[in-house]
Amino acid sequence: MLARYIIAGVAGSALLATAAFAQTPTDKSDKAEMAPATTSASSTSYQGNWRASKVVGLSVYNDKNESVGSINDLLMDKSGAIKAVVIGVGGFLGVGEHLVAVPLDKVKLVAEPVAYTGASNTGSSNKTSTTTTGAAPAATSKANPWYPDHAVFNATKDELKAMPEFKYSTE
Repeated sequence: MLARYIIAGVAGSALLATAAFAQTPTDKSDKAEMAPATTSASSTSYQGNWRASKVVGLSVYNDKNESVGSINDLLMDKSGAIKAVVIGVGGFLGVGEHLVAVPLDKVKLVAEPVAYTGASNTGSSNKTSTTTTGAAPAATSKANPWYPDHAVFNATKDELKAMPEFKYSTE
């Protein structure tokens, strides 16, 4: 039984190898045309650019550092320029979420962590610490050079929910 598997493996490898050897070799002039472009960019030439894959999922805050939603998608034209940001407002784990498309120029992507807006406890036992409902968490991390920390859009949750809902076209 083991011999059959070995023979089948050798025969399969031989069939695959014959397909590779059957290709016609290219001459030296074809290789020059297929050489990689000399203008290829190194990873350092993109320093300071942000990864679009990391922008999706960012938290969105308003000017008062209140969480108003998160970025669900980026919409771009056929040339690749990003035109709009789809923000998800409300809901729980995507259920009941209201999607709103806003122009990219109305959304500010920020590299620095969100500033904490709550009152600090100075150590006195009779003082209490209060925070605004929906306030951003404390900033403790260093900014990442490959993606922003959060986005800012100047609207409340209620104002976003009142905007027309964005629906993906099936046409």
